[in-house]
Amino acid sequence: MGTWVRRRRKQRATGKTRSSSGTRYGSPAPLVRPLADFGAADVALAGGKGANLGELVRGRFPVPAGFIVTTSAYTAMLEETGLGTTLAGLLQAGAEGSRIREAFAAARMPAALRATILAAYRRHGGGAVAVRSSATAEDLPGAAFAGQQDTFLNIVAEDALIRAVECCWASLWTDRAISYRTRRSILPEDVSIAVVVQAMVDAEVAGVMFSADPVTGRRDCIVLDASPGLGEAVVSGLVTPERYILTRRGHLRQWTPGGHETLVRPAPGGGTVETPGEPRIGPSLTKRQLATLAGISRRAGARFGTPQDMEWAVAGSRVFLLQARPMTALPAEPARLNAFQKKLGPFYAEMFNQRPYPLDVSGWLEHAVLVMLRGMTASVGVVFPSRAQVLPEQDGVVIALVPPVPLPTLKLLAAPVLVIARARRYKLSRWKDDARFTAFLDEAGRLNRVDPRQLSWQQVIAHVQRIFDAFGPITALRVSYLPGLLLAQLRLWPLLLLLGKQRLGPALIAGAPTRTGDANRELEHLAGRVRSDEDLRRLFGQVPPAELLPRLGGDPRHADFTRALGDFLTEYGHRESTSVVLSSSPTWSETPEVVLGLVKVLLGNKGPSTDQTGQALRELSSHPALRIPWLRRQVFAAVDGSKAGMAFREDTHFYATMLLPPLRRALLELGARLRAAGVLDEATDVFHLRFEELRAVNDAGTLPAEDRNRLRAAVLARAAKRQELAGIPVVDLDALFADRTPGPGALVGGTGASRGTATGAVRIIHGPADFGELRSGEILVCPYTNPSWTPLFQRAAAVVVDAGGTASHAAIVAREYGIPAVMGTRNATTVLTAGQRVTVNGSTGLVTAANE
Repeated sequence: MGTWVRRRRKQRATGKTRSSSGTRYGSPAPLVRPLADFGAADVALAGGKGANLGELVRGRFPVPAGFIVTTSAYTAMLEETGLGTTLAGLLQAGAEGSRIREAFAAARMPAALRATILAAYRRHGGGAVAVRSSATAEDLPGAAFAGQQDTFLNIVAEDALIRAVECCWASLWTDRAISYRTRRSILPEDVSIAVVVQAMVDAEVAGVMFSADPVTGRRDCIVLDASPGLGEAVVSGLVTPERYILTRRGHLRQWTPGGHETLVRPAPGGGTVETPGEPRIGPSLTKRQLATLAGISRRAGARFGTPQDMEWAVAGSRVFLLQARPMTALPAEPARLNAFQKKLGPFYAEMFNQRPYPLDVSGWLEHAVLVMLRGMTASVGVVFPSRAQVLPEQDGVVIALVPPVPLPTLKLLAAPVLVIARARRYKLSRWKDDARFTAFLDEAGRLNRVDPRQLSWQQVIAHVQRIFDAFGPITALRVSYLPGLLLAQLRLWPLLLLLGKQRLGPALIAGAPTRTGDANRELEHLAGRVRSDEDLRRLFGQVPPAELLPRLGGDPRHADFTRALGDFLTEYGHRESTSVVLSSSPTWSETPEVVLGLVKVLLGNKGPSTDQTGQALRELSSHPALRIPWLRRQVFAAVDGSKAGMAFREDTHFYATMLLPPLRRALLELGARLRAAGVLDEATDVFHLRFEELRAVNDAGTLPAEDRNRLRAAVLARAAKRQELAGIPVVDLDALFADRTPGPGALVGGTGASRGTATGAVRIIHGPADFGELRSGEILVCPYTNPSWTPLFQRAAAVVVDAGGTASHAAIVAREYGIPAVMGTRNATTVLTAGQRVTVNGSTGLVTAANE
């Protein structure tokens, strides 16, 4: 017999199922109860839909009267008919949903259970009813399960009611419901089903209502879809509904006419009938009805504490609320950014190009990256906002990035003195001689030599904390040396403005030697090895990057290249593939196919480029005013200082990533142990947990069942929430770049970040897995970049990026390679299409269709 049957039997035998008020129902648990007997906490007995409706009844909402056939009734049917044993066998055999439903169809409802349901129906007063499935995993935050189980409208006879209840039970096992639960990692034994029976509302107008805008996330409006007849026409997509946008008080902001293609009405003998709709000139809802619906929306949101997705109906003079569930996939409230946030926002958008996991936020970010940002701002008298302000969460998952607004303190008054003092003491040209840098390299080397598999659980946790602490010298170095960059730029920009050459600034400070540049040159050398070997050329031309490594390692003819690749990964393999703030993303060493994809790109011929830095230096040198020796020394000292500062910023980023490999090995080792303990399905699922939750575990091998179940439930809930948010960007680029409009004739527009123009075919690269697809001379279009993307710039004709600004990695490297770049376009990856020929103007920031 299935585990879930045994579990439900135990509950019924002991009477341990409780109501939301905390009192026990009778023993055994009830089979049928009125809606008013349930509340939001009674999901296990009433299912998600039933529990929410019961809560609404208790709140005196206009919910049609009815009762619930509880999950205990479903369990009783499984037990008394032997269907539970059959079901367990079918699930173990991996049977399709159709076979399970055939088993349900062959079973007969026990007579006593049938009599109990019909008695409740008679007490209800008989008549037409709506019969709705209410599974225990539906209508919950992050898991609406909308449409996964069946609903039957206008049921008008006792036999029909029993058949509808049986069909609702069977609908728990439709292929779509099974598939949906599988994607959500919900086990069969963790789900049950109740059935809601309510008075049928013969609606004149019906539809759905959202207490927030489901597209924009705005909470100051209510969105309604409506159509004449039953709401089934709207929820099933049979009509183009009327759209109402209301204020929170119910005032109409906007109305869009509907198509009224189909009218769904109750049929005289039961069920429903579809007939052609009739066109209407004006709105179907009156001002009074809209005000009533708005009031219901406000109250429902307040009752459940979260915006609601509701179904409603109007019959006669009454408005009814038919069901309510939390809105899923709801974007965060649109950010209202000030000028400071818009200025620095592109920097954060580049870092947070993917949604961080709970372990990213509570671990690497909280104990390393944010410690650095707090230390840097505190050093000049500014308080960095809290993590919750910058990365608000919902159900344990980050929903958005809000660019921070640091708060000044009185110490800020002394910042100029502090900055000048540090700039004079700590020379950017000598930062690698600093003892703190040497200590960091030594500690990073020691941490990388630790094998976490040989440590106890608590020793691994201590090792992780040591990795976080090792980030401290990077913070200290930045606090000490970045003032030199700040002062150099504060000197350079006024001088360029005085000379009328401020447009040369970005190009002048590019081109300093960096470790990223070293890596790119070594990639060129690897590509040269391939280019000079006919067998390797053929292999790289025919085999996708993901399949190259096994082919290379298995052929002794390629041993020299394989060794060279290994040497490259030893030196540069700690580089992040996605973002330095995400410990959940693999490094180059873990994904050598990314490096091989870059090598494949570099096999192509170099496209045309210009030496923007050289040109800028020559143009600046030729200025008549620079014949004055003193002024010339001042200008070029500021240029050199700015270049050294930018190189320092880049190289400290490079060295900081040396901590990622030991950190990831340790965290994945914890994940592997939790997988062995039955908490996780995969070791990588550990990133759904928080660092404090891992620290609270004494040993995964002796984890009590209660803690194991709690942690597993947290992982599944957060994974479901993350999946729900998958289509919603972490950074609101529309708010960040609200002033970016393409202009007449342009396809997209942004910030011109590297001068020049280039024409070519668009190649959209969404992430590192796509690196190998870029061809020489194409226009690289991407959502974000980081240093690991920069080798692509050696072959791209131009780069166009959704996020980023003039100081981002993409812009700086584009200037170094002399190719045009347009940053912060918001939507280039969705507006432009692969193969489309465009012209990129890096001076004006515009991308236009190519005139050829």
